[in-house]
Amino acid sequence: MPEITAAEHKAIVNRLKRAQGQLAAVITAVEAGGDCRTVVTQLSAVSGAIDKAGFAIIAKAMQECMATGSEQDANAPTVAELEKLFLSLA
Repeated sequence: MPEITAAEHKAIVNRLKRAQGQLAAVITAVEAGGDCRTVVTQLSAVSGAIDKAGFAIIAKAMQECMATGSEQDANAPTVAELEKLFLSLA
């Protein structure tokens, strides 16, 4: 993963932890036979939180590639790889 600031890292981790908590609530609701509308709404929130974390990671990788050029770092993702990652979340 490209170098990110401590604040960016913390924001991504917090978003993923929030999604983890939301997913635990979804599992509990499903196990308890919760209302399907509530479960789907909660599941949508989990999906959104995970997607936003993924987009943040990919956006940082794109910034890194544009700033340094992927040719300079053999481990840097190519534009095509970034595009594929981005589309996998869409």
